[in-house]
Amino acid sequence: MTHAHIALWGVLPYLVLATLVAGTAWRYRYDRFGFTTRSSQLHESRLLRIGGPLFHYALFLVIGGHVMGLLVPEALTERLRVSEHLYHLTALTIGGLAGLAAVAGLALLLHRRLRVPAVRAATSRSDRLVYPLLAVVLLAGLLATASTVTNPYDYRLGVSVWFRSLFALEPDVGAMARAPFVHQLHALLGMALFALWPFSRLVHAFTVPLGYLFRPYVVYRSRGRGPYRRAGARQLEYPWATRPPGRTPAGRGHGKPSRDSRQDVSRP
Repeated sequence: MTHAHIALWGVLPYLVLATLVAGTAWRYRYDRFGFTTRSSQLHESRLLRIGGPLFHYALFLVIGGHVMGLLVPEALTERLRVSEHLYHLTALTIGGLAGLAAVAGLALLLHRRLRVPAVRAATSRSDRLVYPLLAVVLLAGLLATASTVTNPYDYRLGVSVWFRSLFALEPDVGAMARAPFVHQLHALLGMALFALWPFSRLVHAFTVPLGYLFRPYVVYRSRGRGPYRRAGARQLEYPWATRPPGRTPAGRGHGKPSRDSRQDVSRP
């Protein structure tokens, strides 16, 4: 284990975490209105309707697979009677398909951004750096997944041990130093992406409106003629609804004809 290993796997992760937290806090404090994807849907929507959901849903599966693979120890899966062969076969199949779908969705989004002039003009400097880096991270992850077919490597005994040791503030540098190069490359590229995260449009991931899942429903009331009726509810009458001529709201005139509706009857 050399000084370079200690710097890469023992010091760099904490620097990236500090940059991520401090950068996000600074961005929220001084650029709160910039917490957005800077949507370009008005410029082009056909490719966006295909590539956007494909990329995001696939990325959710990829992140979920990483969380399970890095945080769930091998002892737990053995206790749940999940064999090592079944675990790796599931990770290879689902992880590979999710990674390919994420790459395909990102390719559509990049094609749209390069071919549509209005979208290309709205591309910022950070986008020109983050998009290629995100693509390389995904490709490196696919390469690491595919490499386990020809070169069996149980990352749960190496990369996962190193990742969990970071939370205990005792990084197991040797576990990561002994990992294959493709796994080390994937980890370094991932840390670079997280370091740039607060300074790009990726920061919008921290503004997911989770409150929408728990807030009450919004009731839209009709402004048309007549009362608003809902199935199983009593009849309601709203003061802004159009009423039949000659009638006043309840409590005002007790249903008598209003002054405006009285007809002027002339005497003979």
